[in-house]
Amino acid sequence: MRRLIVSHLTTYRYGEPVSFGPHRMLLRPRDSHEMRLISATLTTSLPAELTWTYDIFGNVVCTARFDGRTSELSIESRLELERFASAVPTLFHTGQDVAWPVSYGPDERLDLGACLAGEGLAFETAMENWVQDIVRTHSGGALQLLTGLCQEIHRGFVYEMRSEGTARPAHETFAMRSGACRDFAALFIAVARRLGFGARFVSGYLFDPPQDGMALQGVGATHAWAEVYLPGIGWVEPDPTNGLIASERLIRIAATREAYQAPPIEGSFIGPTNAFVGLWVGVSVQDARQDAAQDPVRDVVPEMSTGHGAPRVAA
Repeated sequence: MRRLIVSHLTTYRYGEPVSFGPHRMLLRPRDSHEMRLISATLTTSLPAELTWTYDIFGNVVCTARFDGRTSELSIESRLELERFASAVPTLFHTGQDVAWPVSYGPDERLDLGACLAGEGLAFETAMENWVQDIVRTHSGGALQLLTGLCQEIHRGFVYEMRSEGTARPAHETFAMRSGACRDFAALFIAVARRLGFGARFVSGYLFDPPQDGMALQGVGATHAWAEVYLPGIGWVEPDPTNGLIASERLIRIAATREAYQAPPIEGSFIGPTNAFVGLWVGVSVQDARQDAAQDPVRDVVPEMSTGHGAPRVAA
């Protein structure tokens, strides 16, 4: 078990004072057997009324309604949590992998719904050939196939720091052989669904202790990966950006059907269309023991992981 401190600072800057529409934020996780939330604080530089709700996926949503005008708006989330080790799951009563093609029961298929969209529908020729090569190379059970897909994206695609926009369509990421973590997650999900798996998008953070000597991509900003539902096991988390499966380094905040539904902060401002100057985001994930000795260093970088771009201009 690790006790972690997550600091997430977002700052919007404008050329003149503006007012703001509601901002919707996915910044707080829900407790689980793998992660326990100890404390959570959310502060804003401009006074705001905060309302807490759950979305259709069960994620914790905070909506901020701001009072006043400013040329710089900062939103800071600070979490303290306990993250327990995650083992790659197997069926506890047999110790065996799940058979592939997977066989979902009627209720599972109904509940997975759109997470199965694209099931059995072939891609265009080059991408379909790539998928079938993966199936042949990693033949066996479901976890073996998913691990192979995760590794093929990790090894065969170039990581790209892209500051704006939601995830690219899967065929574009495949054609470019590069992308941000949200692009790799969306590609993984599309292929998993093509192969008959129920899959969804996950946003959160990445813990990368320097002493472990394993450099991970996606540190210093929010991160994105995928979840796949396996009958008899439940949701499994592949991170194709780093080639990880069910890793304790992954700190889940929200899970949604598609990438565009999971921006950490989404909102609008009221003012001239050219007033927006820029967006700066810094994320730090540290061991709580280190955090007690020193304040976390925030590397202020453009948001690169879940499509956190410029705010909309409200009418």
